[in-house]
Amino acid sequence: MPNIKSAKKRVKVIEKKTALNTARKTALKTAIKKFEAAVVAANKDEAAVLFKDAVKKLDQAVAHNLVHKNKAARKKSQLAIKLAKLA
Repeated sequence: MPNIKSAKKRVKVIEKKTALNTARKTALKTAIKKFEAAVVAANKDEAAVLFKDAVKKLDQAVAHNLVHKNKAARKKSQLAIKLAKLA
């Protein structure tokens, strides 16, 4: 445990940021899983809506430096291919 005031503050700030990043990553994974479930169920309309949501979550994750931009682009491409195969 730190003794210096600024080090104590850093511990608190890091805990908050870690919690926020974990929540954002979980929301991203959930959005992708929901989309993939809709694809498996062959529900075109729902999959199209969930695709937009998943892409938005990926873009937000890139903006918050949770995911590398190339990984997000690759994932969006993979999801788009799944959506296209469904149609």
